[in-house]
Amino acid sequence: MVDEQSLRAYVRLRLSAGIGPITFRRLVDAFGDVQSILSNVNRWRQVDGVGPKAVAAVGAVTDDQVQEEIELARQSGASIVCPADDEYPKALKTIYDYPPLLYVRGKLLQADATAIGVVGARHCTHYGMEQAERFAQLLARAGFTIVSGGARGIDTAAHRGALTGGGRTIAVMGCGLAYTYPPENRGLFEEIISSGRGAVVSELPMRTAVLAGNFPTRNRIISGMSIGLLVVEAARKSGSLITASVAGEQGRAIFAVPGRVDSPTSQGVNELIRTGATLVQNLDDILEELPEVGKKLGPEIPPAPLWRPVLEGDEKVLIDHLTVDGIGLDELVNRVSMPAGRVLSAMTMLVIKGLVAQSAGNVFRLKKG
Repeated sequence: MVDEQSLRAYVRLRLSAGIGPITFRRLVDAFGDVQSILSNVNRWRQVDGVGPKAVAAVGAVTDDQVQEEIELARQSGASIVCPADDEYPKALKTIYDYPPLLYVRGKLLQADATAIGVVGARHCTHYGMEQAERFAQLLARAGFTIVSGGARGIDTAAHRGALTGGGRTIAVMGCGLAYTYPPENRGLFEEIISSGRGAVVSELPMRTAVLAGNFPTRNRIISGMSIGLLVVEAARKSGSLITASVAGEQGRAIFAVPGRVDSPTSQGVNELIRTGATLVQNLDDILEELPEVGKKLGPEIPPAPLWRPVLEGDEKVLIDHLTVDGIGLDELVNRVSMPAGRVLSAMTMLVIKGLVAQSAGNVFRLKKG
């Protein structure tokens, strides 16, 4: 950890209104370490993009405010991790607007360098929740840390899948750690921390309230801590697509789970696939795009996943008529006495869920295992 004097300097800068990650980066580039930044406040105006407001802001922060912030973090069980600390995620330091510091409840480990971000809709479908938990579990069992935003819906499913898979997970908050958001996830966050299998983190000062504007900026941390980003479900205009765009700018691999063509929560994710994201149906689709990581982690994957998809309605009926040898759509329609469109819709879902393979001529066969 950095010494107490340096820690106080980082906190002072973070509490200064208007000194965000980009201004902080410019000051670091101009003056070097954090102590030099504060000892050269009279020269800040020489730095491009740093004006008198920043100078006034840092001067307005008192020693008492700095001490109060440090004490509040400690009382809340949070450590303050600075870029100079070994615990600071190395991948995160590679992005231009990396956070000047992180408040961390739980532990960040070197193993978290092999991380996949998982994001998606808050108001998601049952299918989306199912797939988020499935892939998080498989990735966790393969050795990846799962990074997500702790929000309702896909994020929650991803964190739970990681824990179920016996792996690690990191929840990146869009508010200060003095608050819990959403409140119903308090138990989940405490489980992440108390189990020793992850952390709850924020770049925001402890008493920063839940504000809509904080969430888009925290998304760069989710992708920044990861080597790839998996989007499970997203509407055409959503924060998840913003995260995917940022991930692309950061040079991260982008993966997407296909969704139903008639579902509003799938329009965005299907558009990602159309414009170049890697379509993901199983773990191998991710490992193949990360060859070096896949080569190291692949042999450690247990042969049989714990997760089993839930079948609904027509899917339950149809799967009983399938064999590993395959059956054509027309014959299947005759056997179950359903309209062809209804059968094809259910079969498409079974293919997406990874239970059925489809070949030319609308022939469907049950996958082994």
